[in-house]
Amino acid sequence: MANITVLDQNTINKIAAGEVVERPMSVVKELLENAIDAKATAITVEIKDGGISFIRVTDNGCGIPGEEIPMAFLRHATSKIQSVEDLFTISSLGFRGEALASIASVSQVELITKTAAELTGFRYQIEGGLEKSMEEVGAPEGTTFIARNLFYNTPARKKFLKTAATEGAHVAGLVEKIAMSHPDISIRFIQNNQNKLHTSGNSNLKDMIYTIFGREIAANLLPVDQVIGDGRVTGFVGKPVIARNNRNFENYFINGRYIKSSIIAKAIEEAYKPFMMQHKYPFVMLHITMEPETLDVNVHPTKMELRFRDGEGVFVKLRDAVSQALAHRELIPKAELSRAQRTERREAERERERARAASPEPFEKKRIGLYEQTLKQLTSMPEDGFLKEGFEREARAERKLTPLRSQQASIGTNPPIPFPAAGSTVPDAPEVLADRPEQKTAAETSGQSSLAEASGQGRPAEPSQMELFDEKFLGKKARERHRLIGQLFDTYWLVEYNQQLFIIDQHAAHEKVLFERTMASLKTRDFGTQMISPPIILTLSMNEELLMKQYMDYFQGLGFEIEHFGGREYAVRGVPANLFSIAKRELLLEMLDSLSEDTQAGNPDLIYEKVASMSCKAAVKGNHAMTFAEADALIDQLLDMENPYACPHGRPTIISMSKYELEKKFKRIV
Repeated sequence: MANITVLDQNTINKIAAGEVVERPMSVVKELLENAIDAKATAITVEIKDGGISFIRVTDNGCGIPGEEIPMAFLRHATSKIQSVEDLFTISSLGFRGEALASIASVSQVELITKTAAELTGFRYQIEGGLEKSMEEVGAPEGTTFIARNLFYNTPARKKFLKTAATEGAHVAGLVEKIAMSHPDISIRFIQNNQNKLHTSGNSNLKDMIYTIFGREIAANLLPVDQVIGDGRVTGFVGKPVIARNNRNFENYFINGRYIKSSIIAKAIEEAYKPFMMQHKYPFVMLHITMEPETLDVNVHPTKMELRFRDGEGVFVKLRDAVSQALAHRELIPKAELSRAQRTERREAERERERARAASPEPFEKKRIGLYEQTLKQLTSMPEDGFLKEGFEREARAERKLTPLRSQQASIGTNPPIPFPAAGSTVPDAPEVLADRPEQKTAAETSGQSSLAEASGQGRPAEPSQMELFDEKFLGKKARERHRLIGQLFDTYWLVEYNQQLFIIDQHAAHEKVLFERTMASLKTRDFGTQMISPPIILTLSMNEELLMKQYMDYFQGLGFEIEHFGGREYAVRGVPANLFSIAKRELLLEMLDSLSEDTQAGNPDLIYEKVASMSCKAAVKGNHAMTFAEADALIDQLLDMENPYACPHGRPTIISMSKYELEKKFKRIV
């Protein structure tokens, strides 16, 4: 065995750098956090070659006093804490005092800084942990930190870096996360002399989301603002329609710190479980504020992980906050046009805008002029009985047509107004049906839509998920105006309402009804048991018998009557009333199997939910003809559901298609 020796300082620094500086992204993270802790309101990050050859971070923060600059590059030198007690009340992003020392030990560093109290700034150079020079220079207030040739003195580490494009993508992703964690700071990102990101720093989180993620995400957000214990959660959660296949869009920040936490991720996904299919992950942008003493951020050198003093409490409160934001929303997905059709529609709308702005065609001007001339001639002729009667008719026609003519002149694209024939009259406008507002004549609808288009209103909205509004499709008032059309493929029911076609999946809808009824019975302890004869005899394996004994109270609580029948056999003499039609040996074994996967003992909610989900097997299946009365009753049952828009597995129960989408498909709208 070799003799024990004390490592030299250079080796110690490089080992420490291996913990803190993994890649260029690590350098940018530490420097950005230092700039934020320095109270900067504007920060610029610039990289070249993915940050391998050049990183520059400039801020307008408080700067570093000249006499403290060399000390800032020593290990465990920090201005964030003074004693061990401060570790339990940390409010800054950095505190270890290892970042600058680690970065300087594996790169060529240049620092330019100036405080408000000093007349001049300072330029400091350090390479591989060794000081090179320090001089006074003119500089604005703040700090500029430049790191060149990362890992130039540790080529073995440099070999493990990816390509410049990959490393640059990691840096870009980090800058976006930091920008979202501090929307009150203007952050600019430059990559290879190209501006990639520039936030305004106006503290508007939704503007930030639009800037980074685009219009589709920003248009499908639901606000969150809930008190959770001694803390608070604010931000936005995305509608299920914008779900993704990975967790990259799950963004959450604790006290302004971007972290990854399995507890928070599990809480978010648990809240989305009733609304989303398996293996889909939501978009969230949540800012969580908590008392510093309830957190332990001193877990890992990169500060990407932390521990909660009450992890279970955080899980429950955050899950409930997200669930509340999603609850009572009419989240019915709409059938959309294809991307090419949406582009075509936008082009058509722009063309109509240009046409509305144009003046009437020459022949239209000529026609209107002839009409005016005819009226003028009629007024100058003798008023005998025939002509007087004709003039009065024309005057009435003029009064009727004046608003339509002025409307057409402003639009310029509708068909010409027909000249009234001799002896004809212009009929009065038909009355609007009071009991069914949507039933209007074609002429009236055309006139109203033309006026709406001329004023810039009434244009078809972009396809999106339906939002909460006064009369929801499954509202009691709206229910009176549903028109049940019929069944499609013995699986889907078609309902017309409010210029929309709604399509209901009978199997998914019935699954939801059975599941929520079972869960409601669990909460109220209102169970019904149906006795069966002869009883079902189960022969269990050792593991299945262990599970049966472990969860016997839960099975009995659901309405099962099970007794030991000798050996490893059990007799099932009663089953829940809603499972009577499917109470078979295979179903009970499937319940046991589901409990053996990942259910934690002592958590009755998870156990009840797993068992209740089996009630879905009693739901009416697809390819099953239902009567109109049965379909009507199913829709009535959906009215009372807490979340009727997705089945227990996350599949939608209802989708909709607007009249506009249908007319577009049939080319009635070009």
